[in-house]
Amino acid sequence: MLTIPGQSHTFCDGVSRRGFLSIGGLALGGLSLPRLLEAEDSSGVRNSRKSIIMIYLPGGPPHQDMFDLKMDAPSEIRGEFRPIETSVPGIRICEHLPRLARRMDRLVAIRSVVGSEGAHASFQCMTGRPNRGPQPLGGWPEIGSVLSRLRGPARRSIPPFVNLAPIMQHRPYNAGKPGFLGVAHAPFRPDGEGKGDMMLNGVTLERLADRRALLSSFDRFRREADASGLMDGMDAFTRQAFGVLTSSDLAAALDLEREDPRVRERYGRGTPKHQGDGAPMLMEQFLVARRLVEAGVRCVTVSFSFWDWHGGNFSHGRRHMPALDQGVSALVDDLHQRGLDRDVTVVVWGEFGRTPKINKDAGRDHWPRVSCALLAGGGLRTGQVIGETDAHGAEPASRPVHFQEIFATLYHSLGIDVETATVTDLSGRPQYLVDSGFKPMAEVV
Repeated sequence: MLTIPGQSHTFCDGVSRRGFLSIGGLALGGLSLPRLLEAEDSSGVRNSRKSIIMIYLPGGPPHQDMFDLKMDAPSEIRGEFRPIETSVPGIRICEHLPRLARRMDRLVAIRSVVGSEGAHASFQCMTGRPNRGPQPLGGWPEIGSVLSRLRGPARRSIPPFVNLAPIMQHRPYNAGKPGFLGVAHAPFRPDGEGKGDMMLNGVTLERLADRRALLSSFDRFRREADASGLMDGMDAFTRQAFGVLTSSDLAAALDLEREDPRVRERYGRGTPKHQGDGAPMLMEQFLVARRLVEAGVRCVTVSFSFWDWHGGNFSHGRRHMPALDQGVSALVDDLHQRGLDRDVTVVVWGEFGRTPKINKDAGRDHWPRVSCALLAGGGLRTGQVIGETDAHGAEPASRPVHFQEIFATLYHSLGIDVETATVTDLSGRPQYLVDSGFKPMAEVV
């Protein structure tokens, strides 16, 4: 394994964690990359190119300052931003999201997301499930791991699940956990330094073949010594791992130097510096995500910037919202221009909303009672807003939309029926992808 240390970060809850990246190699001591690329397709559908890009906003974005402005509320609630008209008559969003406003006909804004636990963790955004309370042994898998299990790789040389976010130690903060599906369905985590692991780097195909033969001999030894049956089927995983090394498809998808400079300019560059205690404001992540789904990745998860603004909510908003506006707008345009808009679903959201009342530090605090989300692509009926909140943006006033409803909708756009599809947990029990009663949102499917 190759472990690359990152920076140490502390969120407002006081928990310190260090970012790091682990990349499985083909060393004789382990088969982490082959395990990472395992994906048995229980549904029998391998040629579907449906995929998802999940853009996670760490810390909890302020819903009432982005898509649900309350201009008739008292000043200590309505804030400093003003709404602007969009391309859809009657829908208005924040003045610092002008590009998204012009593309509202290609978007769905959800103003009434409910069901948050109020915790600083990506768990609900990545699984749809609560992180507290009873869970199956091993924990719930993220949506990318579910797709890896149900759909498998679209191409043998491309992993089905890629996570572009840094890992936060000691906290499930977009860590890419496969839950009870196991390490075989964990995400691949590329990095600038780690890209070298995806290329031969001076090792000839002949030498690689020799190493593969040696690895096979070790496998035979371990298989003979293994009474548990864990080694069964590892040959197929190994073939996938060698496929990554010999095809260069994944490395090519990650290489932005191959992209049209004009397209790169539309996305912008941003900065690799971590924002506050959160993720980088790296605009190129959006472009990398598009290149990955175009190459055949089933699910790409992105963590963008930092949204835990207990102080300076509006000064932070003036900086972060335009960056998000540019990145998401460029991505939506790119998907439409490349004919991917019906196959690729985009979701943008955070773990909870923010308090209606502005605090003494001009910030907003945690507010799990309601939050917002943005959807695009996937063949969804766009150009609409779903749900509304009360006059202060504190509670849903109509059409509350649960996290699991959004997940049911995402699975539907991926061609998966949540009423019948299951994944098997470690005890051998089939588990449905969402809880009983949650269905795709009728307004968009």
